[in-house]
Amino acid sequence: MEDIKTYMQQIGQQARAASRVMAMADTNTKNRALTEIAAALQNQSAQLLAANARDVAAAKANGLDAASVDRLTLTEKSVRTMAEGLLQIAQLPDLIGAISDLSYRLSGIQVGRMRVPLGVIGIIYESRPNVTADAAGLCLKSGNAAILRGGSEAIHSNQAIASCVHIGLRAAGLPETAVQVIATTDRAAVGELITMKDYVDVIVPRGGKSLIARISDEAKIPVIKHLDGICHVYIDDEADLDKAIRIADNAKTQRYGVCNTMETLLVAQGVAAAVLPRLCKIYLEKNVELRGDDAARALVPQMKAATEKDWRTEYLAPILSVRVVSGLDAAIEHINTYSSQHTDSIVTDNYTKAMRFLREVDSSSVMVNASTRFADGFEYGLGAEIGISTDKIHARGPVGLEGLTSQKFIVLGSGQIRT
Repeated sequence: MEDIKTYMQQIGQQARAASRVMAMADTNTKNRALTEIAAALQNQSAQLLAANARDVAAAKANGLDAASVDRLTLTEKSVRTMAEGLLQIAQLPDLIGAISDLSYRLSGIQVGRMRVPLGVIGIIYESRPNVTADAAGLCLKSGNAAILRGGSEAIHSNQAIASCVHIGLRAAGLPETAVQVIATTDRAAVGELITMKDYVDVIVPRGGKSLIARISDEAKIPVIKHLDGICHVYIDDEADLDKAIRIADNAKTQRYGVCNTMETLLVAQGVAAAVLPRLCKIYLEKNVELRGDDAARALVPQMKAATEKDWRTEYLAPILSVRVVSGLDAAIEHINTYSSQHTDSIVTDNYTKAMRFLREVDSSSVMVNASTRFADGFEYGLGAEIGISTDKIHARGPVGLEGLTSQKFIVLGSGQIRT
């Protein structure tokens, strides 16, 4: 345990020193590092796939479930996608040093704000090796240093990707310690990382609910996270029903196991008889298990009875809870009671109702006439995301480059003194 503590302290010290260099790095230098990392990933594709094959073989031998093995597995295509993602990050505007809201005060001073890095970002994640490249790229472009702790099942893959990251950093004249991947699989390293207040400024956990809950409970450092994705679509009684069916179908069935998938469908009673049988026919043909309240089951007898627990459940599976509500007020009340404040959408042609929904639903993404599946950093034009936050401070929603920065006040004077 002392060895782990000493190792992690060294990692933290190196990250803090590197963060000061990264904060001063210019745009061209950061972009060169990103392009060199992308090139290294492509050039070392065979080595990456060989390292990943070791992880996949061990995972299968240890009985890891098929979905986790799928998330763990790299292919030539996924290596190309990692490289392309880094090149996309290089094309994004550099926010660091940007000054905004500059204005004169009566005293003659000018007051504004400057965008600055957070410093050292600790990222804890499971299974997906591509997170190593994505997180490194986002932290690098936003002028931060990163300490990455991937899952033990991906240790060889993550170390191989880290070697490509270090090639790019060296080529750009930046410290390799700007991105460090923890080399030990000992879980004690996580406990150290989330309590190193002197060296780490923020923690970003990416993974299952149990991991994120543990980090949130035990961290002594601010955490950017979301626990559940209990997302809703509400079909209003003034909705275009064909549009509503397309949206509700896509929100549930385009992908089942992701956090922005709809888990509860709410339908206004005025259109329930017209829309629910049509929509549920689509769900049943796609083998989606339906769990509804009494009003919904009266219209679609194949539904099972929903329980109180269903309204609070993120299924991440082909299961959907369905409720018929009296109207907009009841829909908003249900969402604000049961939502995990991730993503919620209304389908309506009534502008006033749409604006009320946007104002009154307290979630990190609120939508009108669109599928919840759009709640994603790439789809929002952020280039990429390091995760999604349902917190209200500091970042909310998909966290891209801006979410990895802060602002400081700046004052420009010409000799003024306060009297």
